[in-house]
Amino acid sequence: MDIKIHSVHFDADKQLEDFIENKVSKLDQFYDNIIGAEIFLKIEKNQSPENKVSEIKLQIPGSDLFAKKQASTFEESTDLAVNALEKQLKKRKEKQRGK
Repeated sequence: MDIKIHSVHFDADKQLEDFIENKVSKLDQFYDNIIGAEIFLKIEKNQSPENKVSEIKLQIPGSDLFAKKQASTFEESTDLAVNALEKQLKKRKEKQRGK
């Protein structure tokens, strides 16, 4: 799987990028044909402490899956987004089995 990380208007450190790559690469165990993942890290300009946004676009044959989550840290928002994609991948796999 090809993983690309884009940090918008800031530079993500190596530790954060490694954490994200590790989390996203684990999605392979739920679906075999993942082509790639594109992750966008953004800081929302609001006064809330939960202003870290992770958007993950997963490229799979047929169509792409997408999850966007917001939390107080990028690790937490990435975790939430990966969990959402995990559910989507499981659903997709069940539908394919049902055909």
